[in-house]
Amino acid sequence: MNLFYRFSDQTPPTVSIKRERRHRFTMPPRTARPLGTSQSRVLLGIATLVAGVGTVGSLYFSLGLGLVPCELCWYQRILLYPLTVVLGVATLDDRPRVARTVLPLSGLGTVVAAYHVLLQLRPTLEATCSVGGGCSSVLYPMAGGLLTIPRLSLTAFVLVTALSAAAWAAHDEA
Repeated sequence: MNLFYRFSDQTPPTVSIKRERRHRFTMPPRTARPLGTSQSRVLLGIATLVAGVGTVGSLYFSLGLGLVPCELCWYQRILLYPLTVVLGVATLDDRPRVARTVLPLSGLGTVVAAYHVLLQLRPTLEATCSVGGGCSSVLYPMAGGLLTIPRLSLTAFVLVTALSAAAWAAHDEA
């Protein structure tokens, strides 16, 4: 308030200023989607379950059994752990286009895991991965040596890749 109006008997004139808000980008209001069982949501849920089992399994092997992960195992963990969270949120929101985020992670994880399996099948390649006994050593063989930790990782990455791609394709068809 101006000093003139404060000490005089006159009242200040009222000025109405209408301020318009202009947004550059407007988003449509988001409506809550019911937790239905669309095909894409089921596929994303299964992919989340696979990534979650892989995450818990790798933690069990290292923390529960005391196995020290090799360098390639660490790379696989770095690529697998975020998939559990990303796929879980995408399942709740029913967003199959999350495959744009999932496929680079799971594809790269598939490549690393396949290379790790190749090193175990052909130890003569002499990889220089020495943390915890080397990448070519089999630390915990299961099912008579048929299943190893890198093969389980490869299976998880292939399943997550296939399921997330199928969820994306199922959404685009609908």
